[in-house]
Amino acid sequence: MSFSAIILAAGKGTRMRSDKPKVLHKIGNSPMLHHVMDVAKKAGAKRTVIVAGYRSNLV
Repeated sequence: MSFSAIILAAGKGTRMRSDKPKVLHKIGNSPMLHHVMDVAKKAGAKRTVIVAGYRSNLV
């Protein structure tokens, strides 16, 4: 069975007190978004769609 992953990455991250989109904050050495994308790939997603909002040009 093939499936697509949809990652909702539109948060501002205001509680993080940063101008940076939430998904670009690092966990370890990688942005949060990379961790989620890795999980989607390992789960077998054939296609990944990222829904970006706040400062989407950075995502």
